[in-house]
Amino acid sequence: MPLKPGAWLSTTARRKAIDRVRRQITAVFDPQQLADLPPPALQTTDNLDATVEIPDERLKLLFTCCHPALPLEQRIALTLHTLGGLKTTEIAAAFLVPSATMSQRLVRAKRKIKQAGIPYRVPPAHLLTDRLDSVMTVIYLIFTEGYAATAGAALLRQELCDNAIRLCRVLESLIRGNQTDVPERQYAEVLGLLALMLLHHARRHGRIGPENSLIPLEKQDRTQWDRLAIQEGVSLVEKALRMQQLGKYQLQAAIAALHAEAKRHEETDWAQIGELYRELIRVENTAVIRRNHAVAISLAYSPEIGLILLESVAQPLAKFAPFHLAQADMLRRSGREAEAQQAYRQAAKLTQNDAEQAHIEGLIGL
Repeated sequence: MPLKPGAWLSTTARRKAIDRVRRQITAVFDPQQLADLPPPALQTTDNLDATVEIPDERLKLLFTCCHPALPLEQRIALTLHTLGGLKTTEIAAAFLVPSATMSQRLVRAKRKIKQAGIPYRVPPAHLLTDRLDSVMTVIYLIFTEGYAATAGAALLRQELCDNAIRLCRVLESLIRGNQTDVPERQYAEVLGLLALMLLHHARRHGRIGPENSLIPLEKQDRTQWDRLAIQEGVSLVEKALRMQQLGKYQLQAAIAALHAEAKRHEETDWAQIGELYRELIRVENTAVIRRNHAVAISLAYSPEIGLILLESVAQPLAKFAPFHLAQADMLRRSGREAEAQQAYRQAAKLTQNDAEQAHIEGLIGL
């Protein structure tokens, strides 16, 4: 029994009323996905108000959610889920884990936030560097989901690509305007990330054919590529590389630049791309990067060598459709048609995107 029952009842009633109002506000104003938010009214380049450390509400939210108290994968996954508008299955595909595993990670992240009382507030500009790598990863994964949708009928989610590029532009402007204490290494990576997304997105019109059909790189009409975006992307990656602070986004952007600058698919410098992937493996040794390295080597030298390199990632990428597509292509070029057909079928089974599945089924004659 409280000492003053009347005061206790009044306090409890007031708190319950506040909780009810908050729930009503939340019900009306659900967190919006990045794709649905309107363009910002603030300018993002040179005239930054000193009192506005991050001149974009969405970017503020990204830095707020990427709290360093959470493990790296949890903070990235949670930000993608709550702010990026990505489904659990899409985030799981990005991390190459089952959906159930990703669901558990999200639950653990939310539980830790609640138990530890982690505050959701924007850090001051001079402390942003601790969260910058996570923010870049989130931006890149949002772009990746937009560039090649995990599931559904659409191959491209234009709004996600556009928002990821715009967010990275804001980030680059913020750092360039000396509003932060970001080291040169991280700034070079921001430039590399922006270049990478521009160079990939420049090929969007050549990737999609009639009725949302997928056109592979070797068959794309390169006159449809956005040359202005390619020019900007190449300029940005050259600027980043001159800083001599090599990172994963810069290397991937350099690879994308080699693709973009080749006038024909046959003129692609696959040997140089293979060398860049080998350097990228030293920076970030992941199964997906090793798969991409194997593809480049198979095209630069022989599919047989590529198949040998693919063997090292067969287990971690067993449920990754692009692995089986790469394997099928190498087997086909090696004259092992029956095995190639089997690999194509496995890729089709693992693909959730309708356009990609139709493309693969066309390759196996279904």
